[in-house]
Amino acid sequence: MHLLIPAAGMGKRMGSNRNKLLITLLGKPLLAWTLIAAENAASISWIGIIGQPEDRSDLEDILGNISLSKPVQLIQGGSTRQESVYNGLQGLPEGVERVLIHDGARCLATPDLFDRCAAVLMTCPGLIAAVTVKDTIKVVDKMGIVVDTPDRANLWAAQTPQGFEVSLLKSCHEQGRTLGWEVTDDAALFEKCNLPVTIVPGEETNLKITTPVDLAIAEFIFRSRDS
Repeated sequence: MHLLIPAAGMGKRMGSNRNKLLITLLGKPLLAWTLIAAENAASISWIGIIGQPEDRSDLEDILGNISLSKPVQLIQGGSTRQESVYNGLQGLPEGVERVLIHDGARCLATPDLFDRCAAVLMTCPGLIAAVTVKDTIKVVDKMGIVVDTPDRANLWAAQTPQGFEVSLLKSCHEQGRTLGWEVTDDAALFEKCNLPVTIVPGEETNLKITTPVDLAIAEFIFRSRDS
């Protein structure tokens, strides 16, 4: 299975003026932890890292320090996650039929999650890892007034990996570029094109590192796994 890792963002909510994936956690950059999980996933055979040119030397240093056995390709990112994934799809080797996409900031994903998603992707056109929502969710209008309380039983919090048939996802991205769609994940493009997206149970610990609090939680989780 081929894996694309969007890693072209900044760390504004982290309070950083650089790519947050270069921030260290327990002695390794966040991206290194993500790559180690992918390296240990039996299903992953190729990794594409989508980054910005100014981060290339740092990305190369990370790769040099962790010595992956799987082939890795650096791909130039875009100004948004959507553009970056589009570029990543163009950077896939010719003939690739299916791809997993995993945010570099979700450094706590386990090899088992990659392998489970890869297995399910062989049976469906598109999927996302997700977990059920525990909190009651409120829909709020622009004035800050609650207008609805959706049934929690039908709500899932999307994670990554997300996986797709490459030809279908490329078509969705092209349609999105033509029609000016702006989405926050690739599953939304699939949905807009009326294509089915299957849920794969994710992991409660698979949080996205966004704020300093997330960084502290991630450190606690990693230490708990080693204990």
